[in-house]
Amino acid sequence: MYAYIRGRVIARQADYIVVDNQGIGYRIQAAPALIERFPARGEEGTIYTYLHVREDTQALFGFPTSEELHMFELLLTVSGIGPKIASAIVGTLSPSQFALAIITGDIKALTSVRGIGRKGAERMILELKDKLKGAELPEELGPDSQRLSDDSTPRSEAVNALMVLGYSAAQSTQAVAAVFTPDCGLEELIKLALRQLVR
Repeated sequence: MYAYIRGRVIARQADYIVVDNQGIGYRIQAAPALIERFPARGEEGTIYTYLHVREDTQALFGFPTSEELHMFELLLTVSGIGPKIASAIVGTLSPSQFALAIITGDIKALTSVRGIGRKGAERMILELKDKLKGAELPEELGPDSQRLSDDSTPRSEAVNALMVLGYSAAQSTQAVAAVFTPDCGLEELIKLALRQLVR
């Protein structure tokens, strides 16, 4: 319902901020680590938002970037992950770190999030890796696509990571090809490609 809210931050607490937009104050929940990245009290800014609605409550969750909002929405598709846990994951791991943890099966990174145990981490890895099953890189993208599909270098792994985050094979391949350099590490490559996708 709300893609983002732009306004002046009039209050900051440990787990929420209040943003004034044309005389309406929006209470926006977020993990403490994310609160620190929002504008200071009295400053204006844009908060990307997700409205969570249940029978007994409504809550607005906020994120500093659209990439983090996208990651939050993806996490809500994992069984057993609710909005508070999803927000905590986004506050602990950047989208590139999270995607890297999923494709490499890094349980230690995922369990560094408060509230995520080994079983929860394994479930996330299993369910999100399922997105890659049967997915093939599109041939119509030319030589870059062929190079990416032929190896397990950071290029192909970055494409897989972006697909784990919900982007199509075509989008992922094009974004990685646009930013790839031989000296670019995997996490940095994922981060740069994500920026291409949200521009």
